[in-house]
Amino acid sequence: MDSDGAHDSCALRVGVYNIMYEKMYDFQNLYDAHLAARKGKRGKGEVIRYEMNLGPNLCLLKQELQDKTYKPRGYKHFMVYEPKARSIFAPDYEDRIVQHCLCDNIVMPALEPRLIFDNAACRIGKGTHFSINRLSGFMREFYKKYETHGYLLKCDIKKYFENINHEILKNRLRKVFENDVYNLLCLIIDSYENTPNTGLPLGNQTSQWFALYYLDIIDRFIKEKLQIKYYVRYMDDFVLLHHDKDYLKFCLSEIRRVCKENLMLELNQKTQIFPIKNGVDYLGWHFYLTKTGKVILKLKSSNKRRLKRRMKLLQRNYKYRLIDFDAVKRSLVSTNGHLMHGHTYRFKVRLYSKTVFTRG
Repeated sequence: MDSDGAHDSCALRVGVYNIMYEKMYDFQNLYDAHLAARKGKRGKGEVIRYEMNLGPNLCLLKQELQDKTYKPRGYKHFMVYEPKARSIFAPDYEDRIVQHCLCDNIVMPALEPRLIFDNAACRIGKGTHFSINRLSGFMREFYKKYETHGYLLKCDIKKYFENINHEILKNRLRKVFENDVYNLLCLIIDSYENTPNTGLPLGNQTSQWFALYYLDIIDRFIKEKLQIKYYVRYMDDFVLLHHDKDYLKFCLSEIRRVCKENLMLELNQKTQIFPIKNGVDYLGWHFYLTKTGKVILKLKSSNKRRLKRRMKLLQRNYKYRLIDFDAVKRSLVSTNGHLMHGHTYRFKVRLYSKTVFTRG
């Protein structure tokens, strides 16, 4: 290519990326991001205060992004204990607006085509139920070839979000984004550290997309190098199916190596190889493959206890008029929608037979 052609190509690339960043300070995009950020939080003080002066606040934010003077405001720390104890660092409300605008208009469209089909979590149409149904389908398909003569390799990353390396993540993002968008992503990444140069906060929307893309190296390695057909991942929790136990042992050693060498990550103690007839725990369910090829999904005992506690709390809140019956119905519909994905008839009978909603 001659020098003029190379110059034109470079100018075109810069133009494309500049147009990409312009989406960040488009007023309509920022307003839509505000609507998304406030969902379920309209009664919160920070949201009310922001909306009392919404127009000027969004104009000021637009100007900061356009001038490239925007800086993350920091985080509020709190703990959640369901389904297990987690340390949450929630960004300032205005930072949530920026992240919604960034993820919805730039990050998601850029990263979505680069992810494999069976990489689930926070992707449109690919939540927990997608991943559950995908593993069930793989087990049924596996049975047609090998019946129950096979094994499952269940892998889990040790403290995944806390151990994501900033420099490795930035180098990977550099291959996708350039210039102003990349600099903004780096600002957000560097706004939090668990240990020096390491860790992503669980409260950030960007963290979900970074975490999805960070392990894409493992996805590609498993699908393309190890040639595993039956593979599904939900964030840092993934399962491989194969008829040869020795080959899965080899896969495990190779996955450990790639995690350590390429991503500075380790697999935790939950990582094991199981006979497929014994089943596997995945996303709160225990998957069994019967001798007839049927896949049975049973709720884990810890999830049953959690649902019982949630139902008692729902009864209490309704009794003392902390919620109305519409809120009760929404919760019951959500619970029933989750339970219908497994074989839970007896559990639902026991759960609902003991549930009565009365006013105090």
